[in-house]
Amino acid sequence: MTEDSVATQPAARPAVFSVPPYVGGESKLTGVNRVIKLSSNEGAFGVPPGAVDAIRGAAESGHRYPDGGATALRQAIGRCFDLDPERIVCGNGSDDLINLLIQSYGGPGTDLVMSAHGFLIYEIAAKLAGMEVRKAAERHDLTADVDAILALVGPATRLVFLANPNNPTGTLVPAAEMTRLRTSLPPEVLLVLDAAYAEYVDRPDYDPGIGLVDAGEGTVMVRTFSKIFGLGGLRLGWAYGPLSVIDVLNRVRMPFNVSGPAAAAGIAALAEPDWIERSREHNRQARAQMTNRLSAGGLTVYPSEANFVLVDLSTPERAGAADRYLRSRGIIVRNVAAYGLAQCLRVTIGTDQECAAVTDALTEFAAQNG
Repeated sequence: MTEDSVATQPAARPAVFSVPPYVGGESKLTGVNRVIKLSSNEGAFGVPPGAVDAIRGAAESGHRYPDGGATALRQAIGRCFDLDPERIVCGNGSDDLINLLIQSYGGPGTDLVMSAHGFLIYEIAAKLAGMEVRKAAERHDLTADVDAILALVGPATRLVFLANPNNPTGTLVPAAEMTRLRTSLPPEVLLVLDAAYAEYVDRPDYDPGIGLVDAGEGTVMVRTFSKIFGLGGLRLGWAYGPLSVIDVLNRVRMPFNVSGPAAAAGIAALAEPDWIERSREHNRQARAQMTNRLSAGGLTVYPSEANFVLVDLSTPERAGAADRYLRSRGIIVRNVAAYGLAQCLRVTIGTDQECAAVTDALTEFAAQNG
């Protein structure tokens, strides 16, 4: 280095600093031994017993690389949901696949359209890829507005992302409206449907995206094992799409993006007897009971089709006070200010005991604070 050289350091791309780091739901409270964690929409019943056994069994071959194509897992998904395994690709959580789709179809000079209170990862991944993010206003009930989304689509639009049901609002766009959205989009725009909570929905007017994927070349559906299947800690997701999209994802994903234990657990979870039905029924009953009790206590609760409810406390200050009140009782829920909903708290549907505890606490808070 010469005398007039200037010492520097490696510089990251400016886009890296355009977004705050994603912060997951908290799981610990200082000074509290027993915490009720209802902040991450995890499955109420934990890991399926068969999946626990599969994880233990897979540990014995942990020194071996897994099948890079997750063949057995894709076949199991295909059997469970009556889908062609050749049109499925698996990933290290659905976030992995969402990021790969954005990296593959977006980039500088393009934009991504999403709903105003959509999942934060879409915006984060898009901005890191150099994309412009356009957010469409939602209806008064926080449901995505198809017309508002279409109004933001322009020549630079390459991707439209929609979680259905949506996180953190729990709202759902019916199948007919989803079809209208797809048919109104230009053919070169890829519609990505995030159906992370699909297994909890029992409405007859719902399609997680399979119908739209099968109808053309411009739609892909992403799913996860992190919610109803209770495998959030193993990071396992999958996508179903046209062969052209699946080919792209297989080209850009890392060679071993699904670990052996995760694949084994996923196969076992899909085969767990009555797991989906029992979990869905518990969620339906517990969600209705929580909604009714909180509403009776004077709180506003948005209708939800997922495994959580969004509680409106009217103001950010009141929401913050309610959050602190819950924490003082060892209960963690999700503050959703980062989603533009600072007046709300998102509450996961847990076990009956957990639901009773958080409902009692929020009702007490409302009674004491007007």
